[in-house]
Amino acid sequence: MINNKVYGLLGLTAKAGKIAFGTDSCEDLIAKKKLKLVIVAEDSSERTINNFKQKCEQSNIDFYIFGKKDDISKSIGKVNKTVIGIKDKNLAGAIKKILNGGDVIG
Repeated sequence: MINNKVYGLLGLTAKAGKIAFGTDSCEDLIAKKKLKLVIVAEDSSERTINNFKQKCEQSNIDFYIFGKKDDISKSIGKVNKTVIGIKDKNLAGAIKKILNGGDVIG
């Protein structure tokens, strides 16, 4: 249930154009501090997870490990995306609230 809400918000974020996807794009935006939230798929490599966790901690950006790459990719209408970044503060806040056990929608 929680997964469906998060995937729904990711799809909404993608339609609004407030999302970055892929390692290179997200790394650039983390360096510029343009992202409010970074989500890395659970089935990503350990190196990818550790790399993004470190970059997010240095830039003071929220970081979550969530979902499978196929499910995340499907929710944003792309293929094989393991790293996504949320640019919008409000949408990032809604996703964080759900991931932390809160309830925003429904």
